[in-house]
Amino acid sequence: MIRLLRMIEQSRPQAVLPFHETPRPHEIASVIRRPPVNLASSVAEYLDWRGFAVDPVTRSILRRTVELSARVRTISGLARNLYLSRRALGRRFLKSRIPVPSHWLQISRILRATIKLQNSDGTLFNVACSLGYPDGFSLSNQMQRLCGLRPLEVRDLAGWEWVFETWIQREAEMGSIAPAVLNSRPSITVERRSREGTEDRADRTRAATV
Repeated sequence: MIRLLRMIEQSRPQAVLPFHETPRPHEIASVIRRPPVNLASSVAEYLDWRGFAVDPVTRSILRRTVELSARVRTISGLARNLYLSRRALGRRFLKSRIPVPSHWLQISRILRATIKLQNSDGTLFNVACSLGYPDGFSLSNQMQRLCGLRPLEVRDLAGWEWVFETWIQREAEMGSIAPAVLNSRPSITVERRSREGTEDRADRTRAATV
């Protein structure tokens, strides 16, 4: 039972669907692609599930950044709405060992674009312009630079989490996210420590019998 609960926790279930003898991919995709009621809350919940270790104030700023991304386009505008100077905001993120504020604002806007692309038939140009980009090329270029993905690829994916996780992994590979920030999920840590403790006891037992 504990192992099953671990699997459920680590898989981050999105919904419970009626049982079907034959899986219906379109039903599963429609659930996964469903726009979140509140993107900022969903991103904050994902970071919690992901084990993103930052202090409460920084966590609140990250959530507020996602909220503001619906209308804020620049880092100056973000800092102003957070009642912080650009320098103070940058220092806080640097101290927390997470990506720079501009990247958080950009990925938040990209997530909004992802949700629109996956849940509408609108053209790339229309989706981009509705989110404040001058054209589709600007959105595509930013998405490629931050996530290594193109809008057409994103449209075929199921859910914004794929895009967000891809960005997190890229930032981690570039050293913008400290390993300690990503590797702090309590359940995983406890499970690892428990396994290491069991292995240590087994080693001591073998040593005593030799």
